[in-house]
Amino acid sequence: MAPSDLPPPHNESLAPSRPTGPEEQGTGNEHQIHVIGLMVGTALMFIGFLNVFLSISGGFEINIVPFLIYFGGLAIWANAAIETPTFRYGVMTLAITLALGLFQYGEVLFWHKQVLFWVTIIIVMYFMFVEPKKPTA
Repeated sequence: MAPSDLPPPHNESLAPSRPTGPEEQGTGNEHQIHVIGLMVGTALMFIGFLNVFLSISGGFEINIVPFLIYFGGLAIWANAAIETPTFRYGVMTLAITLALGLFQYGEVLFWHKQVLFWVTIIIVMYFMFVEPKKPTA
């Protein structure tokens, strides 16, 4: 076999490390929107929860706004964090329904604050002790 018949040597260091097609650019943008949704949703849930927590521990009354902030944050967080569409839209629908129901009711009772507090504690404990899925490469 003559040297000219051999295939050219393959140098992997010269190969591009990632594709630069338009589909790759779209996934980067989707990732940024996903991260922004997680951050904004978590921040809104924290702000709403903090108001509810302080009203429970301080013994003062609050209006419906912290609940609206909390459930709005929950809907944004669920849209960014939950991958299964049925579960994602179910959580979003539940959050919006609860917010509209409390808005229609017009006042916040003590047991509303207690339920929101303890459900949030349970959810946070769940995410503290469950390991996230590791992507397979």
